[in-house]
Amino acid sequence: MTSRTDVSVTVVIPAYNASRTIAATLKSVMAQTRPDWETIVVDDRSTDDTCAIVEELASRDSRIRLLALEKNNGAPAAPRNCGVESANSPWVAFLDSDDLWHPRKLELQLKVLAETNGSFSCTKMRDFADGATVVDADIESPVKTRRIGFASHRIKGRIPASSVVVSTELARKFPFEEDPSYKAVEDYHCWLRILHSGVHCIKLEEPLLNYRRIAGQISGSKFKMMRRIFNVHRNFERTPLISAAFFTGSHVVLALYLRLIKKGL
Repeated sequence: MTSRTDVSVTVVIPAYNASRTIAATLKSVMAQTRPDWETIVVDDRSTDDTCAIVEELASRDSRIRLLALEKNNGAPAAPRNCGVESANSPWVAFLDSDDLWHPRKLELQLKVLAETNGSFSCTKMRDFADGATVVDADIESPVKTRRIGFASHRIKGRIPASSVVVSTELARKFPFEEDPSYKAVEDYHCWLRILHSGVHCIKLEEPLLNYRRIAGQISGSKFKMMRRIFNVHRNFERTPLISAAFFTGSHVVLALYLRLIKKGL
């Protein structure tokens, strides 16, 4: 699709039976200090009131639109890809249907991308318990940043999916893998491929993403995640077995430290 000059960034939100959280997620987008966005909620054949809630909010804010898929895909990869293909802007931002953004997230990320001539960015995140009240902290300027490359991301994923802003061109060049074996790691695999191409990710060292911790999330099973991470590494550029095992081990150990002790990424 062609870009619209009045929209700088397209927010892509995959949703499935998200009626309990989708309104809060969308309101965190509507509260952005950077107003030139559009949001596409890609519904993966929800059986609850997700679509009705999105349509009601869309009736109040024309920047929001609903894209209802014809069949359920069982994972966010296909809905994200559909959202990217429907984007009307040069940038795409990803947001899961139960996460929340800091009001200045898009403003600060797009500013850093412009200043650095970058094409791929993420931010720090912090966890919050489902049902807890989120209070966004004041952000000091200038925001500190660091560059994430292929090697460091392979040892431990450092790019939260709901924090990413990436050029639409890159997002279309490196779509999410829709094979079921990549479920819950399709984002890690996607960022790995982008970084392997020579692009660096500019990470803002502020928790501009609030990640909701919910029992039963698809990324919650540690054993399944280990197996899926191993498969990502084993299948990537024909990585030898021992190297795939090393990268999987480092990823899991560091993930446990960051998520259980530091409560963020």
